[in-house]
Amino acid sequence: MTQPSWLSTFSIRDGVVHYHDTGARIRLNGALMRDVFAWLTYYVPIRLNAAIRQIVRPGPRLWFMPKPPPPWYLIWNASAWIGARAALSPEKADVCVYFEDATWVSASDAALLQCINGRCRDVSKTRVGEVFAAVFGYELLIDPERAEGAAVEKGELNGAHDGAIVHCPTPRKSGRVYQKLIETGEGDLVEDLRTPCVGGEPVLVFIKRRSRNERFANTNTDVALADVQSVFSADELKRIRTFVREMQLDWGGLDILRERQSGRLYIVDVNKTDMPPLKLRFFDKMRASRQLGKALQELVCAMNERGAA
Repeated sequence: MTQPSWLSTFSIRDGVVHYHDTGARIRLNGALMRDVFAWLTYYVPIRLNAAIRQIVRPGPRLWFMPKPPPPWYLIWNASAWIGARAALSPEKADVCVYFEDATWVSASDAALLQCINGRCRDVSKTRVGEVFAAVFGYELLIDPERAEGAAVEKGELNGAHDGAIVHCPTPRKSGRVYQKLIETGEGDLVEDLRTPCVGGEPVLVFIKRRSRNERFANTNTDVALADVQSVFSADELKRIRTFVREMQLDWGGLDILRERQSGRLYIVDVNKTDMPPLKLRFFDKMRASRQLGKALQELVCAMNERGAA
């Protein structure tokens, strides 16, 4: 049994790159080529490290379902860093990973429950908002027809980057979610605390800054790597762990905002198929890969021990 190649996930037609998994379309231009070059500076050393590790100290055998992640995802970087190998079948894997860029998982296969992220079946904005309120004790979601002032309107789908500021009260649109507008950062820049979590534990923080005019885009002005203890308090870390547990998220990134005026945290998004920020400095990319790889290795070991018990 073999798994499909990531090369089949995209095609180029009429000067546009089509990414089939999500339906995204990206114009083939200079900006895209700069991003590709930045990604290659990340990909090549990690691929070399993986080749050496697989010879000197091979990592675990992983089976991704329904198909393996392309190399622009963080879980690929982490698994490559520890020299993980592709299993020949699910039965021969040390652990299976459910990897699909989908907001809802409808599959009812009992085998999924034994996979990394196999129990995390709903990362919609509504689900995130409900779990957040239960854990943190204050609301993110709002009723746009009763609220007053500025708010954020966005779709349920993960990774759509389709947020827009609206002014309430306003009629609720079908399929849209309404959140409190969280002002972050200083001056012309907003700040997003992207926090990868593995095995229920926050591992590190990518502090992403971008223009306030492009707060809902995925184009960062700069990105810094930070330790979780330097960004969050002990109580905040406890609540983040509880949130991750309630979402049943084994691997994924949280988009966390710290409100400038109150200092409160808001978890506004959960991404099971998170990607590394391209603006990160080279040595921080390597350090992040090492930390996430170590956390993934520990997760695989923990799942193996649970399976053997």
